[in-house]
Amino acid sequence: MGTDDAFVVFDRVQKSYDGRTLVVKDLNISIGRGEFLTMLGPSGSGKTTCLMMLAGFEVPTHGEIRLDGQPINDIPPHKRGIGMVFQNYALFPHMTVAENLSFPLEVRGIGKEERESKVRRALEMVQMEEFTNRLPGQLSGGQQQRIALARALVFEPELVLMDEPLGALDKQLREHMQYEIKHLHERLGITVVYVTHDQSEALTMSDRIAVFNDGVIQQLSTPEDLYERPENSFVAQFIGENNKLEGEVVALEGDVATVRLADGALTKALAVRVEGPGSPTLLSLRPERVQLGESGGENRAEAEMLELIYLGDHIRCRARVHGNDDFIIKVPNNSGHPPIAVGQTMPVSWAVEDCRALDPL
Repeated sequence: MGTDDAFVVFDRVQKSYDGRTLVVKDLNISIGRGEFLTMLGPSGSGKTTCLMMLAGFEVPTHGEIRLDGQPINDIPPHKRGIGMVFQNYALFPHMTVAENLSFPLEVRGIGKEERESKVRRALEMVQMEEFTNRLPGQLSGGQQQRIALARALVFEPELVLMDEPLGALDKQLREHMQYEIKHLHERLGITVVYVTHDQSEALTMSDRIAVFNDGVIQQLSTPEDLYERPENSFVAQFIGENNKLEGEVVALEGDVATVRLADGALTKALAVRVEGPGSPTLLSLRPERVQLGESGGENRAEAEMLELIYLGDHIRCRARVHGNDDFIIKVPNNSGHPPIAVGQTMPVSWAVEDCRALDPL
């Protein structure tokens, strides 16, 4: 996406707290109007710092942040017109739900009648109309999060920032709220920048995901691209479950690498990030792309079944393959698969295009 049609732009942004160590290193990113972009990464990777700089709570050490074409580095947070949702809700405990929502409108000098109309509309968005006169302490965690979301939307911002907003909720409610936020985003057409360390949350909700590590974006792509086509070993390991096979490149023919694995076996993979014959590589292979039997692709191996876990829709098999005791195979739970037992050795196979030769970790 070019910066000309971008709504939010980070232009060579850096951030250091001590003048020496860069928490964010030369960040360049363009976010389109109406896009749902997630910043995903482990703790300390720089994603929350980026969000705080966009919100105005942190100032870049270097570079420029632009919102709708205007530089905002020197604009204080309350004048940026950005909605914010945090993990801890940050609701005023002594104010009712209606008063919590009305507060950001009062600050903006909006009249009583219009305030009441906007509050009513925001509560309808999150299906909390009947809780107008409750105090936050009288609400469940999920209800409080809905109110925090309504408060971020009540003044109709074009940009909403969310920092781990579902982190305090239980798994079932968290998944429900993911879909609610996604549907709200689609209905309102707002731009959302979302921070999480939860990869499944990012895959569920986002138009694009920026995967952070050590202050640098490792890959910025659609959820499908990140999962199916990781560009380096960090992304392959961080997004979804992944089998790792260490080896050395022995030949390169076009975009196919022949790799000698630790046990001496040869296998073929897509050459994505390798330096050529003689260089070390880490092969990345998704567990669901491994087939029991020899019909799944050109690469074949023997798998000794070490552990079977029944998970309803599939059976998760941990096996020893090419000397790796943590090789995972996901077998769909249908009538088509052969019987599997711990201790059994079975042939397995996978296609060349499903295996990616990446940088060694």
